[in-house]
Amino acid sequence: MGIQIISISHKVAPLHVREMFAFTKEQQEDMMRRMTEYLEVSECVVLSTCNRTEMYVYAETDRESVVFNLMEDVLLECAGAQEEEDIGNYLLFFHGKKAIHHLFQVAAGLDSMVIGEDQILGQVKTAHQQARAIGTTGVYLNTFFRMAVTSAKKVKTETDLSRTSVSTATLAVKVAEEELGSLKDKKVMIIGATGKIGGIVLMNLLSLDEAEVYVTTRSNKVISTKHGQSNFITIEYEDRYDYLDAMDVVISATSSPHYTLTSNRLRKAMKQEKPRVFVDLAVPMDIEAKIKNIPETAYYNIDDFTRIARENNQKKLEEAQAATGILDEYELQFEQWMVFQKSLPVMANVRDNFMKVTEHKGVEKAFDHFFYWVRENNTPEDLAVFFRCLKH
Repeated sequence: MGIQIISISHKVAPLHVREMFAFTKEQQEDMMRRMTEYLEVSECVVLSTCNRTEMYVYAETDRESVVFNLMEDVLLECAGAQEEEDIGNYLLFFHGKKAIHHLFQVAAGLDSMVIGEDQILGQVKTAHQQARAIGTTGVYLNTFFRMAVTSAKKVKTETDLSRTSVSTATLAVKVAEEELGSLKDKKVMIIGATGKIGGIVLMNLLSLDEAEVYVTTRSNKVISTKHGQSNFITIEYEDRYDYLDAMDVVISATSSPHYTLTSNRLRKAMKQEKPRVFVDLAVPMDIEAKIKNIPETAYYNIDDFTRIARENNQKKLEEAQAATGILDEYELQFEQWMVFQKSLPVMANVRDNFMKVTEHKGVEKAFDHFFYWVRENNTPEDLAVFFRCLKH
């Protein structure tokens, strides 16, 4: 019995592979329900972000391989990837202590492409809440996720890890500045500004107070920020191509399963030749990659930030070590809790037997009976550990 994880992430899987595993909320819920229908699995949470898709389960069996096979079957079937050649090379499996360590690292941002980014913490919380809402979690995964989130919050408040971090949303603005020299008086379009990442891009651009910012919206949805609503221009999503010729930078970050911008329509829309930057922060991709063949066009997708992130990560190794110390404490606490939780039936049985002996022979005899029972049912090595623990 224990926690098991199957993961496909930026660590081993390129963008075109991760795209296959970018699941909608409905697909995630279907996967969680399907997993908990198996007798071997009692709890399940699915986490799906731009850089990772992971399934967490609590299994009622010690046969890890059986559960991993079930997890892999459901994951690949939902992605439509059963026949994909070598897809198994991109799957990572964790169980036991390694599974515990993995979630704590993920929640704190230590396993992210950009070390210390704290968007993942909100995504972990959302994944857990989604599983609780449909009833696919219980005492084990609820406690697991709660303690992982608590430890990540402590890392955030007691280290400078997230304060020195640069998220992909921040990097999007940075590469645009590097390509154009400056964003002063440039026109920037954000597609998907109402989403989490798009919203951060918008906030970053408005805080610079240099560019003329355009944001797309569907169905006249109001976009509001702490900078107010007058510092950017709102356009209808359907009209986005009409504005592209004037744009210097386009950043797209939606959860759409289809392209927000295609190469053919872009070529038709852009009449004047000038340096332009297109940044695609979505998985699956929002912007058709063929646009990089358009003259004077710089194109970045989520995988292009790996190099920039790696340089940024080198600066934060000391803070990461401090964060690891905090996480180690919480991981140990969870391991202790889990052993204790699994042992509750044993403790209840011991307590019942103790009370029965006490009723007939008194407390002193009950203690003697207990210790003799321990002696008769354990190896010398186990006995030594037992009595060493009692000394504490």
